[in-house]
Amino acid sequence: MSHHVNVLEMARQQLAVAARYLDLDEGLHAVLARPKCQMIVNFPVVLDNGQVECFEGFRVQHNASRGPTKGGIRYHHDVDLDETTALAMWMTWKCAVVNIPYGGAKGSVRINVKKYSRREIEKLTRRFVSEITAIIGERADIPAPDIGTNEQVMAWIMDTFSMHAGHTTPGVVTGKPIALGGSEGRKEATGRGVIVAAEEAAKLCNIDLGNCSVVVQGFGNVGSVAAMLAERNGATVVGVSDARGAIYNPKGLPIAELYERYSGRDGGIQEYKDCERITNEELLALPCDVLIPSAIAAQIRGDNAGNVKAKMIVEGANGPTTPEADHILNDKGILCVPDILANAGGVVVSYFEWVQDLQNFFWEEGEVNNKLERIMRRSFHAVQAAMAEHKTDMRTAAHIIGVKRVADATMTRGIYP
Repeated sequence: MSHHVNVLEMARQQLAVAARYLDLDEGLHAVLARPKCQMIVNFPVVLDNGQVECFEGFRVQHNASRGPTKGGIRYHHDVDLDETTALAMWMTWKCAVVNIPYGGAKGSVRINVKKYSRREIEKLTRRFVSEITAIIGERADIPAPDIGTNEQVMAWIMDTFSMHAGHTTPGVVTGKPIALGGSEGRKEATGRGVIVAAEEAAKLCNIDLGNCSVVVQGFGNVGSVAAMLAERNGATVVGVSDARGAIYNPKGLPIAELYERYSGRDGGIQEYKDCERITNEELLALPCDVLIPSAIAAQIRGDNAGNVKAKMIVEGANGPTTPEADHILNDKGILCVPDILANAGGVVVSYFEWVQDLQNFFWEEGEVNNKLERIMRRSFHAVQAAMAEHKTDMRTAAHIIGVKRVADATMTRGIYP
């Protein structure tokens, strides 16, 4: 990870804080600090030039006490087992915070997708799925898209798994194309959930979201949708970044134009002319009302949290703020809506997609969005109440709720045998 932050250690620190508030039994704490299952696979792929390359992949299931495990598959050159395990743990708490019947999982392959053709990515995907077929399944463990993967990759996973099963199993993945049993509203769900969380947080901070400045780090699926919806609600998006760098214009940036004309191109959004080009570090320190980090983990750390000028942070990414940074932000009075609440919209609509697949009965987009908003607002208010009850920050309050629900399910089921 960037700046060598051990994100698994970070996730375990957050668990330990919640465990103290809950006076959690030591043995139970030890169970929740470890994943249920870690699978490491090394597999060959024949590249377009005929050469064979070996790739390393992971699938981690953290906890299945509340239902089948659920979590994205990430293709990234810097991913490892510890990071995948941390992401699986965060997924467990996230599903519990929004009270859907899943445990957490995560998958990953160490690869720089930009260096490979579409055909090579398809072959890699199909081979990886063949390697982990034993532990995934529509009642066992359901993958979804993440960094470096998309609905096409999910289609290949579904097809590969279905070939092995001998029949079509649309419920084995979510985030699929609509034509293959995907859900209306799934693609925008994470970004939409981020903005719903921002609307509720704005009330706490006396910010008018319809007339405020927003900075978004990361212009992928989550960041671009969050930026578009914020702009649509009347906010001025003054800064955005992608993997190549960041741009800033205090008068506002045209989000739809950036997405349609510059996103995904070699030069990225930095090819846009009417702006100031800045670094990612400078982006995080821009004066704004709302900062939405939607890139990768450990972006706001002890060494740069003091520079943050936003009035509130709404986490679109997983683990963007380290525990050291949390202390600094709390001291500065900056409200941080944590990842396990703020970006839970994706897993909520993934759950809707899974339910629709199992029933072979599909909902309209308005119904999906209304259900999503209702769950996000209800979950936000529950976390807000836990904040008041325990006199703590929002991240700790969210972890208290998530960890308690998983701990209760684990103890109620009992330890087998």
